[in-house]
Amino acid sequence: MTTTDADEKTRIRQRSSPQEVSAPEVVPFGWEPTRPLTQEVGDEDVRFRFPAADDPAPGARRLLTMSIYASLLGLGGVGVGVRGLLSQISGGVPGWYTWVLAFFGMVSVALAVGAFLSIHRRVLPWVLLLGAAVPLAVDVLLAVAY
Repeated sequence: MTTTDADEKTRIRQRSSPQEVSAPEVVPFGWEPTRPLTQEVGDEDVRFRFPAADDPAPGARRLLTMSIYASLLGLGGVGVGVRGLLSQISGGVPGWYTWVLAFFGMVSVALAVGAFLSIHRRVLPWVLLLGAAVPLAVDVLLAVAY
């Protein structure tokens, strides 16, 4: 073993040490305020935040159900996208069609992302996932109409 190999193993051991793992200082949009480790995960003032290292894992049933629902939303979005692309290629659609279709699709995606960022809340993820279905339904109706 060379000194370079020993130095590399030391660096790997130091990086994997649990005492040195910390969350990044800058989080986009200020979602995760700095909080002491003694505070509860269910603080009422924080709605959306990235999970911290000390957060408990969400339940497997909850995560699986949310993932299946989000994947069904995604499959619906892909179907709308294919239908919109075929309508655009065939012509005869108004100029606003593509932009409105994309806007409602992005609103649906944003709501689904918000649901997963709030997975430690009790009701909010389900409200956001149900809310994500509304713009997708508008997209489906728009895609069928043209």
